[in-house]
Amino acid sequence: MLLTYRALKRRALAKKLAITTPNGIDESSYVRIGGIDQWISIRGEDRSNPVMLEVHGGPGASNLIHAPRTRAWERHFTIVRWDMRGAGKTFAAGGPEGQGEMTLDRCYQDALEVTAHIRARLGVDKVVLVANSFGTVTGLRLARNHPELYSAYVGTDQNIVGGGRDGSAYEALPARLEKAGKRKELAKIVAMGPDRTAWSAHEWSEYAKTVVTTDPLTYDTMKTVVVRSLWFSPLHNLRGLRTYLKGMTFSEQLGPQAMTVDEYAEGTAFRLPFFLFQGDSDVLTPPEPARRFYEEVTAPVKDFALIREASHFASFRHPDQFLDLMLTKVRPVVAGDAAVR
Repeated sequence: MLLTYRALKRRALAKKLAITTPNGIDESSYVRIGGIDQWISIRGEDRSNPVMLEVHGGPGASNLIHAPRTRAWERHFTIVRWDMRGAGKTFAAGGPEGQGEMTLDRCYQDALEVTAHIRARLGVDKVVLVANSFGTVTGLRLARNHPELYSAYVGTDQNIVGGGRDGSAYEALPARLEKAGKRKELAKIVAMGPDRTAWSAHEWSEYAKTVVTTDPLTYDTMKTVVVRSLWFSPLHNLRGLRTYLKGMTFSEQLGPQAMTVDEYAEGTAFRLPFFLFQGDSDVLTPPEPARRFYEEVTAPVKDFALIREASHFASFRHPDQFLDLMLTKVRPVVAGDAAVR
């Protein structure tokens, strides 16, 4: 019965995803990026709309599963979703042994190659760079270094590692665990200590999972948005679901590499429009460090907004709020129009 319901739901979502407009685009394929085949999807109802390139989080958590939830975005933007090395269909194609060099530097270079491919394929000079969660570590670097390629930077679930100067997210966790009476988890987190640069990939992953499962709103979002999107994805069969999860585990090795990043030291001057849209109740990447970084940023245009009643995964829990922010704050800047819906 469960699989029958899943099949019916997937069929309905596939119908929802159909793009039938005359100037629309719906294509996906493997492209040779960084020496390996990487999956790129391009979807939108009008090719004349601004192009949005997503840098997904996780690491290893492809955004393809959220296509039905974000279907309305495709009326106003051409959305490029790229499964990074170690993630989704890219991981499925090559397996663990076929992912090549798993480093943040390599992912950064991959992103530049993907950008070049998209610019050539769609005939555009610049694209809107939208990064979420772990992808924002790479996203900030791309935006800072290459304003000639990107018309704006939009960070959501924005990570600010900040060289470890802010430990508020970690410090809040033991209090939640103690209040919930979870002594075993508390002992584990305390033993790890606040110095994230000393964590192993497994410890980094355990920390993230503990944060997600001990905050009611985040846990609810994980179950009702992320897991549900994965289970009913019309773009993934059952084998694809298993591979998706294996890719996330495989990609955990990238986590500790980001823990030495200091965004302030790398630079707060951006030569392109700069936007941060953060969940107002995010405990994994709290809005306060993101706001403090934002206040230090210099940019031609900049804006900061909270997504209401949202934890981590804010843009996917409330895709309508995120789209409204994109239409009222971002699109007028990058397209020079009022973006009237």
